[in-house]
Amino acid sequence: MITRETLHDFFDRTRGLYARGKVRFNIDETCRWSFFFVDPNRSKLDPVADHLGSIGYEIREFLEPDENSEHPVWYLRADRIEQHTVESLHQRNGELYAVAEQFKVEDYDGMDVGAIDGP
Repeated sequence: MITRETLHDFFDRTRGLYARGKVRFNIDETCRWSFFFVDPNRSKLDPVADHLGSIGYEIREFLEPDENSEHPVWYLRADRIEQHTVESLHQRNGELYAVAEQFKVEDYDGMDVGAIDGP
């Protein structure tokens, strides 16, 4: 589970990258947020994708398992363009853990952030 402390550190590190010119987005403004779900069975991620698409997420891709991994899993990436604080992201993560549980996929695997026009 992603803790508030982890999110505070994530925001602080990303602010530092922005201040040093290493990233071209400000995490405290509107960004592209990517959220990831994992399961060894690709077909179990389809209902999650359908659900997330129906509530405003952009389904970006399904990433194939790493064949060299001891525990290969498929990744579902779903994006939203929005602004977050530590608290709002903590709440969103809680909602997405509940989606993973509801659809009985292996896990909600966390998030990443980037520029609105990023990949």
